[in-house]
Amino acid sequence: MTDPRIRDLLSRIPTDLFINGQFRPASSGERFDVLNPATGEVLTTVASATPQDAADALNAAFAAQDAWQFTPPRQRSEILRHAFELMTTTYREDLALVMTLEMGKPLDQADGEVTYGAEFLRWFAEEAVRIRGDYFRVPEGHLQAIVVRRPVGPCLFITPWNFPLAMATRKAGPAFAAGNVAILKPSKETPLTALLFAKIMAEAGLPAGVLSVIPSEQTRAITGPLIQDRRLRKLSFTGSTAVGRALLKEAADQVLRTSMELGGNAPFIVFEDADVDHAVECALMTKLRNMGEACNAADHFFVHDSIYDTFTQRFAQRLSEQRVGDGIEEGTNVGPLVSEQQISTISRMVDNAVANGATVLTGGSRLERPGFFFPPTLITDVGVDAPIMTEEIFGPVAPVVRFHDEEELIRIINSDSVGLAGYFHTADIGRIIRLAERLEIGMLGVNSATISNAGAPFGGMKQSGMGREGGKEGIEDYLETVYVGIPAPDFLNGR
Repeated sequence: MTDPRIRDLLSRIPTDLFINGQFRPASSGERFDVLNPATGEVLTTVASATPQDAADALNAAFAAQDAWQFTPPRQRSEILRHAFELMTTTYREDLALVMTLEMGKPLDQADGEVTYGAEFLRWFAEEAVRIRGDYFRVPEGHLQAIVVRRPVGPCLFITPWNFPLAMATRKAGPAFAAGNVAILKPSKETPLTALLFAKIMAEAGLPAGVLSVIPSEQTRAITGPLIQDRRLRKLSFTGSTAVGRALLKEAADQVLRTSMELGGNAPFIVFEDADVDHAVECALMTKLRNMGEACNAADHFFVHDSIYDTFTQRFAQRLSEQRVGDGIEEGTNVGPLVSEQQISTISRMVDNAVANGATVLTGGSRLERPGFFFPPTLITDVGVDAPIMTEEIFGPVAPVVRFHDEEELIRIINSDSVGLAGYFHTADIGRIIRLAERLEIGMLGVNSATISNAGAPFGGMKQSGMGREGGKEGIEDYLETVYVGIPAPDFLNGR
């Protein structure tokens, strides 16, 4: 590495496992490469956890559970708040730069993720002191019911590479606020962000054992035994629907409590009464954020006949104006895709669409340069049943189709097996309410490009998963409900 910023950063980021409050090598001594997707070069190597390391992490978590559970809520809250402050001040630049280096997003977007990811710590710091139970007389009158809320117990987090900080804080924030301990298994593409997160949490005062971070190349070998261990009480996974289904089958053996934030295939709908220029700018933002590598990114675009030509021409022009380059370079709008595998998948999807009659208006093929770069691409003349319309794209490719009838559009969208996010542009308030009630989608953005917020519930319907992260709902998945029945006072007195 010739850039002194990068050399300095990499010299300060831990690259060993974090278990029981300490950074340590893997028990096997094995390590794996972390690549820079903008160059294809090795950034550094990271310790690769073994099943024994995973067992050590669970042992440490189990030993820490009682003490952390009974740590006063205010103290847990202050630790999360301190971590929020460290992230947004002392470590802000480090976190942004390391995310850009290991997964490619432009530096300004990485900085935005620091803001977004840290906010889950602040939000759940506030929720930690607001966990409530209940007290009431049962209908028959002979019992007083006390409802107690308590932590579920040791958790396993499996997080993806696309938002390596926010996917960790979105799980850790509510888990720690509720009094749970956790093991974090980050993606092997982006372990550095997770290890820096561990360093920050330790500096904020999180006790040893409450968090372990165990990156590894052998994911199944370490998560399988953890899921089968009866001491583990909760699994939270963000990733593809296929992997989520497999994990649910494993979790069923122990009837393990699960939260699943799985795949999406978000429609972006532009109705005839939409502000076309505003819709184009929103389409640009929600399609290209994170290079389109986001579960809630717009995947396919439905545009009303009456404005189809105008919208597609303006959208294609705006896509063609975006600067593609290394995320650390000033002025970059679109960084590289995360890996060779990802860019190969996107290329195959576009090539298949073109072979079946689609038209490319801009972009369309991999850029001939080092790294994993694919330009913003817009394609038309696509059928609603084409694979590029029915599969999650996870890249900077926008297929656009015409529609005329709202009822038929709702039928097409609801026939999808997933329903995470969706966007639509209209000036009709009646239509807004109608679609909110009829579309089988967990999150809807109306005349906007962004919907994610720590204060709002994030999650989908159908095979997009179960449970919600963020909002007042976010802490519920990390709490057990215990009912205690006590004889009512008047019954004790013989009345």
